[in-house]
Amino acid sequence: MSSGGTSGTAMKSAGCGKAPNLQFGKVPNESGTNVGTGEGGWLTIQSAGQQRGFAVRLPANYDMNHPYPLTFAFHWNGGTADQLDTGGSNGYWWAYYGLQRKSNNGMIFVAPQGIGNGWPNSGGRDLTFTDDMVKLLEDNLCVDTTHIITTGFSYGGGMSYELACSRAKVFRAAVIYEGGQLSGCDGGNDPIALWQVEGLTDTTVSMGLATPIRDRFVKNNGCTAQNPPQPPQPPPYLANGGHICTDYAGCSSGHPVRWCVSQSGHGPGPVDGNSDLYNSCATPPKSCSATCPCTWTPDDVWTWLNSF
Repeated sequence: MSSGGTSGTAMKSAGCGKAPNLQFGKVPNESGTNVGTGEGGWLTIQSAGQQRGFAVRLPANYDMNHPYPLTFAFHWNGGTADQLDTGGSNGYWWAYYGLQRKSNNGMIFVAPQGIGNGWPNSGGRDLTFTDDMVKLLEDNLCVDTTHIITTGFSYGGGMSYELACSRAKVFRAAVIYEGGQLSGCDGGNDPIALWQVEGLTDTTVSMGLATPIRDRFVKNNGCTAQNPPQPPQPPPYLANGGHICTDYAGCSSGHPVRWCVSQSGHGPGPVDGNSDLYNSCATPPKSCSATCPCTWTPDDVWTWLNSF
């Protein structure tokens, strides 16, 4: 999945060849320089009897005839869509968990807003909301329907797990940061590509809540079961070896499982060598460097997404 395109054969959505006709509004809580990067903005739809909203960012120089990957980013408990759209205190460097930057603005990105700032998926309403967003975007934008991805941290990771369980035929891959079964797992028997990270010192969504997700898709994807290595419990926090990722062998074609364990606590951007959960070195006026490290997760996820 290269910047601005896809690997393999793309499947065009109904919106390909149509000039975009979506009426974008201002993303709530965004103003001044604290705004998302690129064309797009806020959309609202009626879903399961409620008005729901989400931020959308279009690729740079959007081409209505080119099918683009579509990536959803679900926020954490108490989070908001604008925090993913802007990247929060880290800015563009961290927008959409760092994947907008890694794609060089080459994908369609979506940050939905949860009711009550969470994803309980009561009565399946958040699943229906996701279905409605996918349909709206496929009908109005040029989406590569073979490259739809879900990402999420904590409660958002739980929502991504629900989509991996129930919509594996719609989504190509699920990227889960510190997630557990928090939004349900309807179905749960189909294979889907899975990238997952869990921190040894995460006491909010513990290892015991994360490993069942991994084990489900190791089984569904036909991978060879194993006991993957992991770093030692801190302290000390290791600059080298602070996280260990394992690619499971034997998985069915197109359904890899990559399982990463860090020494960190509950955060989507663990940093090797310290306990920082907020990518402090990516917050201006600081910048990421060898002496001021930032998280490794955007690079790792992006490399993985381009590997199958």
